[in-house]
Formats: sequence, structure tokens, C-alpha cells
Amino acid sequence: MSEPTVSLERTEAWGDRPVPALDLKAQYETIRDEVEPLVLRIMRDQAFVLGPEVSGLEAEMADYCQAPYGIGCASGSDALLIPLLAWEIGPGDEVVTTPYSFFATAGAIWRTGAKPVFVDIDPVTYNIDPALIEAAITDKTRVLLPVHLYGQTAEMEPIRRIAQEHGLPVLEDSAQAIGAEYRGLRTGNLGEVAAFSFYPSKNLGGFGDGGMITTHDEALGKRMARIRVHGMEPRYYHHEVGFNSRLDSLQAAVLRVKLRHLDDWAQARREVARRYHELFAKHLKDDVLVLPTEVEGRFHVFNQFVVRVRDNQRDALKESLAARKIGSEIYYPVPLHLQKCFSSLGYGPGDFPIAEAAAKETLALPMYPELSAEAQEHVVRSIARYFGERRTTRAA
Repeated sequence: MSEPTVSLERTEAWGDRPVPALDLKAQYETIRDEVEPLVLRIMRDQAFVLGPEVSGLEAEMADYCQAPYGIGCASGSDALLIPLLAWEIGPGDEVVTTPYSFFATAGAIWRTGAKPVFVDIDPVTYNIDPALIEAAITDKTRVLLPVHLYGQTAEMEPIRRIAQEHGLPVLEDSAQAIGAEYRGLRTGNLGEVAAFSFYPSKNLGGFGDGGMITTHDEALGKRMARIRVHGMEPRYYHHEVGFNSRLDSLQAAVLRVKLRHLDDWAQARREVARRYHELFAKHLKDDVLVLPTEVEGRFHVFNQFVVRVRDNQRDALKESLAARKIGSEIYYPVPLHLQKCFSSLGYGPGDFPIAEAAAKETLALPMYPELSAEAQEHVVRSIARYFGERRTTRAA
């Protein structure tokens, strides 16, 4: 049963209370009694690195993602880097990926000495466009690295087919999409390896940094687990030069609690997204915003609710919302191929026009499971008010 429409009187009663883009405190209050005793126990035990909490989380994450093996690490960035190192990706190699993602996607490739090769994105999902991948593959290509952006998976069937035809592994960047599904399969089970982030803002976020890698390959999993501890197995015997990327026991304990709630939070996010669509249809008649679309065969978990703002109004709308104490974020203002540190790759403006347009037009609105209907009504009415005031100004 859908919620009743919030009345204008209730909306106006919202007053000048803020609506943050993300409210981690609200979520914490729902799990405080589960988390705090665990944190105190770990402090009393003085067992802070790896150990049973981490191995427990690894097993539970692997089971959740329908993959046999999980390897905890220090961050989502390391979760991308470690598989590339395990595959011995290095100078002279190329990895095909998207120019529209968080920096870590291309940064991990660069750190190995390999070259990120970018492919433009789909204008609806903002994920890599599979139709453009094949043309980017050369005899130097070693890996395909799609990103499941904003909580919705990339179009994996053609990506997998292309990878198999060229004998390439697929590394899923699933930092924003834990629990998302593609034709009934969850992320973490759609390529040879998947990388997850536990940064606090993620759908499954810790109390600091952390990451997880999942894979079906036992030998590869063992090597990745070794790389995260300086290539060491057993203690003080080093098979290769790895680095320190251990997951803390405290983070693992917190994440194990949160993992039990993750599916309920995903459903709550989907309900928030449904309300946004309903409210915008009611209050904003002009075709000035493009709302996110859940593609058929996908299960979108809405790490963000990203709208596209037409007519070069994105930045002005963001300022207007900020003036009303409504949080919003721009993901991402500069696509990766135009970042200064990648200038030596030789890309320039106009090379990936869909990604560049998304960087100029997209805006993430408040999105978290605890976001109330009243707060959403306030957000949507504030956006409608902005465009109404703009029309009035232009008419004058």
C-alpha cells in the first residue's frame, strides 16, 4: 500500500529544518544496541586486525554475493588494485573502463603502470556502453573493468560475451552497488572478481574505510589474500612484494551487524526512489529533470538518487537547495579523461560527450533509508519552487 500524499500544511510545517544529502546518524540509532557491545568487546580483547571478525565477514559477504570466496582489505580502492596486481597487470598493458566514475576506478589501473582506456557511457544508466567496448580492445588489453554506478548494474551480458571472445577477465567495480542484481544474479557474481567499498556513505558502510573482494577462483583468492599482507604466507615468509591492506576487526564487526539489515535498507531506498517519482510527477510538470530509471532485468539499490538537470541549471539548482538547507552532491564534476593527472593519456574535451554532459548536468538528491516522506515532499516542492521562480523571472 502506498503512503498517503503529504499535505501542503504538513510540508510548510517543515520550516527551515535541514534535509541532509545523507544522514548516517539516523541509521546508527537503529542499530546502536547491536553495535556498541561488539565495539566494546573488541576493545577489551585488544584484537584489532584481521582475525575471526574479518573471516566471518568474508564468509558472509561471499554468501551474500553468491560467490565462493571473500577477501577483506583496507579500502574499496585497494579492492580494485589487488586483483590487478594478482593478474600481474603492469606497464604496457591496457584496461578498458568508463570515464564517468569515482577516481579510484582509473587510479587503480594507473598505479599498476597500465593504461586506462576509456569508453563512453549509456545516457540512461551512466554505466559503460557495451556497444563501444569492442572498438577499444587492442592486443594490449588485459582486463575489462565495468562500474555499477549509483546502485544499478552495468549491462553485463554483452560485456561478459565480449570478454569471453577476447579471453579477458572482468573486474566489477561494485563499490556503489552491493545487493544490486542483473537478471537475478547479484554483483560480486557477475565477473571473475568484484571490488566493494565500505566507505561510510555506501549502502553497506563501516565506521571508517574498508573493502572486500569476491571471486570464484580459489587460487586467485589465495593470492589476493596474500598480497594484502605484504605477500606473506606464513608469517615472515614472503612469496612476492605485496603491501599492507588489512581490514580492521572493528570495521568487520560493525559491517557484520549492518549486513543483516542490508536487504531491508535496500527496500527502503527503493521506496524512497518510488516516492520521488510520484512526487515529481505531481509537483513538477515541466520536463526539466530526468529521473533515474531502473532498467528491465535489474534490481537498483539506489546508492544515490541522481537526476539530470536540463538547460544548464544544475549548479543554480544546487545553490537554491543549499539556501533552503537541502543537501545535494555532484558526482562527478570532471570526468576521468579530463582530470589533470591523466593528461598524458592524450584525451581532450569532446572525446566522450555523454560522460561530459553527465558531469555538467547530474545532481544527487537526498537518499537514505530513513528519509521521511515529509522531508522528500519538502525537497520536491523546493525544486518545483525554484523552477517556478525561474519561469516567473524569465517571463518578466
